[in-house]
Amino acid sequence: MSGHKEILESVYGAQSPEESRAAYDQWSASYDADNLAKGFRLPGLGAGMLARHLGVTEGPVLDAGCGTGLVGDSLATLGYAPIIGCDLSSEMIAAARKTAAYAGFEQANMAEGLPFEDDLFAGFTCIGSFGPGHAPPESLYELARVTRPGGVGVFNLLTATWGEQGFPKVIDDLLAKGTWEEIEVSRPFRPYLLAEPDLWARLHVMRML
Repeated sequence: MSGHKEILESVYGAQSPEESRAAYDQWSASYDADNLAKGFRLPGLGAGMLARHLGVTEGPVLDAGCGTGLVGDSLATLGYAPIIGCDLSSEMIAAARKTAAYAGFEQANMAEGLPFEDDLFAGFTCIGSFGPGHAPPESLYELARVTRPGGVGVFNLLTATWGEQGFPKVIDDLLAKGTWEEIEVSRPFRPYLLAEPDLWARLHVMRML
């Protein structure tokens, strides 16, 4: 396989965690250049939204689906530490390590479980990990589990597919169980300013109870 188009097809068409891991391992070397050239603004918006609602904290922050570290680098610039990165792809983690923004990393599949104790993190971000062919909505149970009461979680969902992917059911289940409360859902926005004009997303902000 070669070429950006083929890599994207393998990423969004992944049918298993193994296929997704392999696709992101391959994409890791050019991920930043490919996305930033299209005006990719999800990382900065996600980090900014967490900072807006979490404020100053001494607790650790989880960057779930950290990729090459664009979100973690933004969080570190905003003064957050320690930041722990977690991703399915070892090559993405290797790229994120070069940012020097993280205190540590774990390679894990969110859908199968996160290797962290309950109520560990002051907050989490999960940016760019919930599109088709990516982490399933059940990952939210794990992200909520590892975030302490009063902690804040920020994640983005695509407006065109989040319903059929099953996210409303999981979000509502966690609301009904009293695990978290919804504190903000952003207006729809384009993740890419210079490409993909039909792609729209929202940022969801939840506070753990």
